[in-house]
Amino acid sequence: MDINNTFTYHAPKNDQPARYERLRDEAKFLAKLIDSSCPQSAERTIALRKLQECIMFANASIAINE
Repeated sequence: MDINNTFTYHAPKNDQPARYERLRDEAKFLAKLIDSSCPQSAERTIALRKLQECIMFANASIAINE
């Protein structure tokens, strides 16, 4: 891990904002599907949190590695 790069603010550039938005939009669709399809439970909460985590790391992969 490149600590300096990982823990540095990376301003969006080029088409990154559009890709961040697409990832968020697709995740929101899936989150709503999970919310409406799964019974209220600890597992549903975990699924939604993991989805949030997934998008955060997907965005980080773009920001940190480009």
